[in-house]
Parts: sequence; structure tokens; C-alpha cells
Amino acid sequence: MKTIKDLGDLRGKRVLVRSDFNVPLDGTTITDDGRIRAALPTLSSLVEAGAKVVVTAHLGRPKGAPEDKYSLAPVATRLGELLGAPVTLAKDTVGESAKATVAALGEGEVALLENIRFDPRETSKDESERQSLAADLAELADFYVSDGFGVVHRKQASVYDIALALPSAVGSLVLKEVESLKKATDNPERPYVVVLGGSKVSDKLGVIGNLITKADRLLIGGGMLFTFLAAKGYSVGNSLLEEDQIDAVKGYLADAEKAGVEIVLPVDILVADEFKADSPATVVAADAIPDGKIGLDIGPESQKLFASKIVDAKTAVWNGPAGVFEFEAFSGGTRAVAQALVDATSNGAFTIVGGGDSAAAVRILGFDEAGFSHISTGGGASLEFLEGKSLPGIAVLDA
Repeated sequence: MKTIKDLGDLRGKRVLVRSDFNVPLDGTTITDDGRIRAALPTLSSLVEAGAKVVVTAHLGRPKGAPEDKYSLAPVATRLGELLGAPVTLAKDTVGESAKATVAALGEGEVALLENIRFDPRETSKDESERQSLAADLAELADFYVSDGFGVVHRKQASVYDIALALPSAVGSLVLKEVESLKKATDNPERPYVVVLGGSKVSDKLGVIGNLITKADRLLIGGGMLFTFLAAKGYSVGNSLLEEDQIDAVKGYLADAEKAGVEIVLPVDILVADEFKADSPATVVAADAIPDGKIGLDIGPESQKLFASKIVDAKTAVWNGPAGVFEFEAFSGGTRAVAQALVDATSNGAFTIVGGGDSAAAVRILGFDEAGFSHISTGGGASLEFLEGKSLPGIAVLDA
């Protein structure tokens, strides 16, 4: 892949950067600016090179039309604060406001186009429609830089088609993501430990299938653990359960045993009567969840077990919280996993926090990001990389 340096002298040139600014909002307040901060190295390098920087990004899931709640206005404000210079927000994606905003840019200045998903062509399945939007974007720039890792698994106009319409390069964020994930998948130092959590096992079946041939240990937490418990014949009460995935999980358990891969399941569970932050918690054995109870976190013995299976790792990847970490009473499992990864890092392990909720949990629970080798900005993209899939936004840059 070409890097920004390969594009040559960028002074006075218009550079379109695809960033991932899909940040969580409380009204108009950004509650986690991690993805914006992750974009700073690339944007700052372009500013220092004297480029006219045009950023395109999305926020939320608008239905191909402008929606005030998905405006990038809060992002433009925060980005300007972090860059130490104003960031002008165009009122549209590729219309008259975008054209005027880009035309007014001086060397080393930054503008942000309004939410690219306000244009239905961005996510269209029709290639000609996506190419039409890519052509409109190309009129605003001389070069394209891909720096939104959270979207490189999408074949979308501002991710894929634009790279075919302009001289293109990879930004430092995407480059670091790819190099880090390759380090954990191509030839990882062992023991190689993967911790998977989150709500649905169906979201991670492909990853599990691929990792059974690569990892030494798979630790299973989050809502997905209950489908594993059910596959072992245990009752899970009212806990999250994907009954249609039980047979698939049974197959993976058998495959792991044949391959000599250790699958570590919780030995105790923190259960409650309701999915509420203040619902009283009780610790029960993983094979004895009472009827009517809902599991919301792994228990204290499981936290110790998971930590012991992580701390000696040489390579460790974590994707998905161990429990409902947003509720303080049920954050212990996720906190224990994060701390074990920090400890493993200090012991020389290469550790990756695989984006999405895991990355948010690290920040919300107050961990120093420097305690991990790499914190990914792309949950879905990280999963597909771990699954061994080709990511369109990366493949097009390799072409």
C-alpha cells in the first residue's frame, strides 16, 4: 500500500481523507472522542505538509437523507479543539456548500464535509450509484487518503470507489491497524490468547472458526457465553440465548478439542432478576443458573480464571465485553479482563483491544490506553480481519 509520503509534495494540494468519526453522542455531546483523537496523526501530518485537508466521515445510521441528530457539527467542534485550529463544516456532502468550503481552504487548513451517509449513494448496492458519488467527491480533491479503519470492511463510495477515482494512499491510523492485526494473526508469539465477548455468538462464529486453527486459548464471556453453556447442556435461565446457534457451537467445541485449543468458559455467573443497573446481583455456578434469572457478568472465580489464562500470553486479542460493563455492579468481569491484558502487556505481551465496545470499556472504566499495545478503532473491521476475510477498503489500496 502507498503511504502519504508516496504522494509527493502536497503543499497546496486538496487531500480528501476518509476518517471514522462515528462517535457516541448524548444529544450533541460527544461521550467518547477516541476515534477523533486517533485521526489526529494523519490529519496533523497533512496540515504540516501544507495540504488543503478535506475530511469525509459518517455518524450513526441515517437513511440516506439529512437528519439533525446525525450532523457532524459536534465532531467539527471537537476536531478543531484537538487540532488547535477551526474546522469548517460544510452544510452538505458534495453540494454547493461543500464546493464553496473546499474552494475557500488555505494551505494547512481543514474542512469537514457533512455526514456522507446523508447521501444515499454512499451505501448503495448499485455500483454505478456509488461511482457517481465517488466522482463528485473526486471533484473536491487531488488525492485520497484512507484513514477510517472502522469502515474499511464496507464497499462504500467514500471507502472503496473513491480509491479508484483518485491517486490514493493509506493513512497512518489504518496502516497501524493493519500492521498490528497482522502481528496477531500471521505469526503470533505464543501462547496466543483470544478473549471474545459481546452479546451475540452469531456475530463471531466466523472468527471462532478461524481462530480454532490459530489460537492456543479462546476465552468466552459476554452474552454469547450462554449459548456455549447451553451447548454443554446447562440451563441458562432467562439469559441471552441464540438457540439456533447451539449446534454450531457444539461443533466448534468438538473442533477445538480435536485441535488441542483450550476453550475457557466461566465457572460462575453474576445473575439478577432484571436487566437493570440496580437489580440485586447473586453469584451462582455456571452450570446452575436458576430459572427466571438473567446472567449479566462473569463471576468472581471466573474473573480470576480468565486473568490466569491471559497474564502469561505473548499475544492477546480482546473483542467484546465480558458483561454489562455499563452497569457498575456488572462491570467486574470486563474490568478483570482489561487489567489482565495490562498485566500481560507489562510482561512483554503484544495486546490488542479490538475496537467497538471493548475500546469504549477501556476508556469508561478508566484504564490508561498506554497500558495496551494497540487499541483498534474498528470493531467490525477487526472481527472480519481476525476472521481472515478480505477487507474491500484495504484490498482496493493494494490493487
